[in-house]
Amino acid sequence: MNDSAASDQQAYRPSADPRGAARKRRRRGNKRLSPITRRILAINVLALGILVAGLLYLGEYRDNLIRSAMDGLAIEAEMFAAAIGEGAVTGESPVTQDIIRETANRIVVRMVESTETRARLFRLTGELVADSRRLLHAGREVEIRKLPPPDEGPDFWEEVFAFYDELIDAAIGTKQPAPYVEQPRQFAQHYPEVMAAFEGRTSRAIRSAGQDGLVFTVAVPVQRYKQVVGALLVSKTSAGVDEALLEVRLDILRLFMVSLAITVLLSIYLAGTIARPVRLLALAADRVRGNLNRRNRLPDFGGRDDEIGELAAALTEMTDALWTRMDAIERFAADVSHEIKNPLTSLKSAVETAARLKDPDQQRRLMAIIQDDVERLDRLITDISNASRLDSELSKGEITELNVREMLALLVEMHNDTRGPDEPVFSLNASTSGALGIVGMEDRLMQVFRNLIGNAVSFSPPGGHVDIDIHREPASPVGDAVCVQISDEGPGIPAGREEAIFERFYSERPEGEKFGTHSGLGLSISRQIVQAHGGSLTARNRMDDSGKVIGARFTAYLPVATKARLARLGQLDTTD
Repeated sequence: MNDSAASDQQAYRPSADPRGAARKRRRRGNKRLSPITRRILAINVLALGILVAGLLYLGEYRDNLIRSAMDGLAIEAEMFAAAIGEGAVTGESPVTQDIIRETANRIVVRMVESTETRARLFRLTGELVADSRRLLHAGREVEIRKLPPPDEGPDFWEEVFAFYDELIDAAIGTKQPAPYVEQPRQFAQHYPEVMAAFEGRTSRAIRSAGQDGLVFTVAVPVQRYKQVVGALLVSKTSAGVDEALLEVRLDILRLFMVSLAITVLLSIYLAGTIARPVRLLALAADRVRGNLNRRNRLPDFGGRDDEIGELAAALTEMTDALWTRMDAIERFAADVSHEIKNPLTSLKSAVETAARLKDPDQQRRLMAIIQDDVERLDRLITDISNASRLDSELSKGEITELNVREMLALLVEMHNDTRGPDEPVFSLNASTSGALGIVGMEDRLMQVFRNLIGNAVSFSPPGGHVDIDIHREPASPVGDAVCVQISDEGPGIPAGREEAIFERFYSERPEGEKFGTHSGLGLSISRQIVQAHGGSLTARNRMDDSGKVIGARFTAYLPVATKARLARLGQLDTTD
């Protein structure tokens, strides 16, 4: 293999294995959960998770529970303080009034023995007189402490929610309460709320006890005859509040699990209605691409009145259009082969005959035939090249708004100014006074009008007339359209050939015209251009009152320019 062949092979080597890529796509499609399903699940579960995370915080609910606990504690403290003021204070005058230690201790312990509350009583001197956790017996204090049940450790969900609260508080910047510190020997000065109670005010405080939650304290003055003789400090932990929060959060989690199961099932169902049809369409498209067999059809989702149904219909139409285009290419190749073989056969015969002839005159006649065949081949190849490039050029052409009256007026003026004595006279009739605007490619539509006008000129008798009529026709075969009719006074179209004249390489020329002057592609190209613009092109004979053919008439319908059509052709910005 030489270097040139090697380079050519390298140049035409595929950059990737399309079948391998298709197999990879199919392997991805065979997964139990497609990427679309995973994304839908992730989005729905994440949205539900965010909602539940917000509900689990329960900030306002927790604050209400704390306020309720503090209010209840304040009521208890006032009741306890009233009982102590009546039963544990001695002395009749304000100067001699004092708290009886033993009596106050018994009252304090008795009042809180059936509750989770702790009560401490302080004299005005700041000395701790009584503590419900310390029992005075035989002149000595015995500390009372309630022990937890055996083998009762921290609850898993309590630890989880405690960690969650810490994260949320850190995220939103919640101010943490001061830590609760209990001194070995307690005095009123250790508690600001007790000092406020000495002044006759009820005071509250919330402190942090670390892993044990919060400590709520309420201090109220102890009075006898409206004289403050001490302060009662009542406190309790946030165990009740924490238990209530835990129950609510567990209920929310139970509801979340049910909602999560429903969300997952609905998400899988929703994803299945999207991902499965798309996967089936992709696999069918792979089969159509990899195996050019018309039995490989795309799945029919026409019963779905949604975007998937529209996609399936569009892909089916696109596939049908591709098969139609392939059939057209095949027919075009066969027609091209047939049309080129005729001049080639004539050219081959003339060349072989010329080699055997010795007569110069006969050789000159054969050379003239050869020259005509070469010119015919050149014309055929040029027209075939133009026809084969037409689809590509139509897809790349610039779409603009055009005025049909102005385009035809220019052609008519040019022809009338340059026509010969035997050529027909053109007249332009526009029955509509407004602008006859269409959307299309100016050079291609000019090509159509030139072909139709040239066809009318070639068939018109010497000194004849060609009439061009333009008008608006809202009920045309293509909807609201501009109608262009070009009528001549020629022999007309052979009966039954009104559609055949638009076929490729069909040629029906006037008598006396040199054979091979036209390739028979002009009208076919013209109809293809008009149809590419969403219009139609037809032909029929003109008749007089007696039914005699008096000429031919070509009618072109081109849709009028509308905002919807401009947007569909990409000429308007539709993002607003």
